[in-house]
Amino acid sequence: MSQQTVREFQLLRRPVGLPMESDLAIVSRHLPALAAGQVRVRNLFLSVDPYMRGRMSEAKSYTASYDLNAPMSGGAVGRVEESSHPDLAPGDTVLSMNGWRDGFVSDAKELRKLDVSMAPPQAFLGTLGMPGLTAYVGLFDVGSLVEGETVLVSGAAGAVGMVVCQIAKAKGCRVIGTAGSDEKGAWLRENAGVEVAINYKTTASLRKAIAGAAPDGIDLTFENVGGDHLEAALACSKTHGRVAICGLISQYNATEAGPGLRNVREILTRRLTVRGFIIFDHFQRQPDFVRDMTSWIQAGKMKWTETIVDGFERMPAAFLGLFSGANLGKMVVRVG
Repeated sequence: MSQQTVREFQLLRRPVGLPMESDLAIVSRHLPALAAGQVRVRNLFLSVDPYMRGRMSEAKSYTASYDLNAPMSGGAVGRVEESSHPDLAPGDTVLSMNGWRDGFVSDAKELRKLDVSMAPPQAFLGTLGMPGLTAYVGLFDVGSLVEGETVLVSGAAGAVGMVVCQIAKAKGCRVIGTAGSDEKGAWLRENAGVEVAINYKTTASLRKAIAGAAPDGIDLTFENVGGDHLEAALACSKTHGRVAICGLISQYNATEAGPGLRNVREILTRRLTVRGFIIFDHFQRQPDFVRDMTSWIQAGKMKWTETIVDGFERMPAAFLGLFSGANLGKMVVRVG
């Protein structure tokens, strides 16, 4: 083959507070020729996710920091262009963690071949991908969801939140979701079936809005936001309620520690179970998730949407959009 040139994003410096586009740069490089068992892939869709903000920092966390002046990584869906492995052929669609670049060479064992007859390729970065698995694990393994319960979902119109809402509805639950616009709330009511969608940016009191929507209290909270959302959830929980903490996006760009939970005593007085989880600890649940998600899709119980940003060079802008609520559903970049 002729020598292939690809572009990749590298982190130039570690951001303080909200990252800036100038913290990253596009670098071009040549791909090597294929060794035995390798494939060359051209990426189609790239994922941007809140957890990537933590990887830009040197602070110890649950996943390794990005190295400076080295290719970044993340979820990606691509098409095989050349293969030296019998299980993958040119034209196959594959999932990888070789994101933040428009092409790459990889061992075939590091890729997962996708059946795109079930859904469009980008859905495997969202509802059928890690966000969907996160919703599944958080509800069942961490939150111990029981059919017919009242469930509160913060950030309900995001990639994880909208799947949480629909899985809970599939289990006969009453669902209350918070979102940052009336448009997002309408999507949740009309497509995800939530009973109440609260615009947290316009409501006078988030706590009162949740209490009004669930006068008997919340059985299970799926927490994506933190801050005042988590405080309101604790205050509105039933005795012996549960809180599954998936994310705290409101705090990811903080430059100093906040005041903490002002009503932490609710955990004691209401005898709440509060548990954080990281999806990287639960990948063994992937087969069960695929089985159940396939069933829900075929039964018409699962809908999704993505916010698609066109152009590889717009990766940083798409990533930053996560922190201003620019996305409805999964935020992905179409490489073009």
